[in-house]
Amino acid sequence: MSDEEGQKQSSELAEQSPHYYGHRDRLRERFRGAGSDALSDYELLELVLFRALPRRDVKPLAKNLITRFGSFAEVLSAPAERLAEVKGMGDAAITELKVVQAAAKRLARGEVQRRPVLSSWSNVLDYCRTAQAFADRAEFRVLFLDKRNQLIADEVQQVGTVDHTPVYPREVVKRALELSATAIILVHNHPSGDPTPSHADIQMTKQIVEVARPLGISVHDHIIVGKEGHASFKGLRLM
Repeated sequence: MSDEEGQKQSSELAEQSPHYYGHRDRLRERFRGAGSDALSDYELLELVLFRALPRRDVKPLAKNLITRFGSFAEVLSAPAERLAEVKGMGDAAITELKVVQAAAKRLARGEVQRRPVLSSWSNVLDYCRTAQAFADRAEFRVLFLDKRNQLIADEVQQVGTVDHTPVYPREVVKRALELSATAIILVHNHPSGDPTPSHADIQMTKQIVEVARPLGISVHDHIIVGKEGHASFKGLRLM
């Protein structure tokens, strides 16, 4: 084959390639060169969807997901059944998003497990936000710590509705005793987004502290997370 014929064939192949192939290459190159901060939420979402939908232009789908759910984090955290309501989102794409979400949670949890919790507080806050700040239902989580303040277990105790989760102080303390925990950190989310403690939150925290104290279990903090940030009972001097 002559050089001229080769160039002609390459040109014909380029014309046959979908228009979004070049866009994908440029997006990947920008990510490699400048990192994720150089990409908008929908562009980062495109990179995730490329693998699940290799033969589709996913840019419109990524933008649609961001418009519907609000942000990259909220798309990843959206329930599978709600993601399935979006046209173009099949099992493969939903699974890809959930794999990324699971990876983010495991990475954040790994940072918490490496050293005493109280000496890596920013990692604790990052983990709590990653785990449940964007959940669409209220979840009550407890971090159980040993005498060195290292994480023994991280458990979701209760899952409630969009604005309430039932909490039973004696059950929380009973579980701490079962795990031989000497301290706990309470965590729950406000799906409304505003992490400001409610009167019920304050009362519930006081009840847990009162039940735990005589048994030698310290309540280090109660953290509320939401899309708009977090609130620490210790920081607010509510305990």
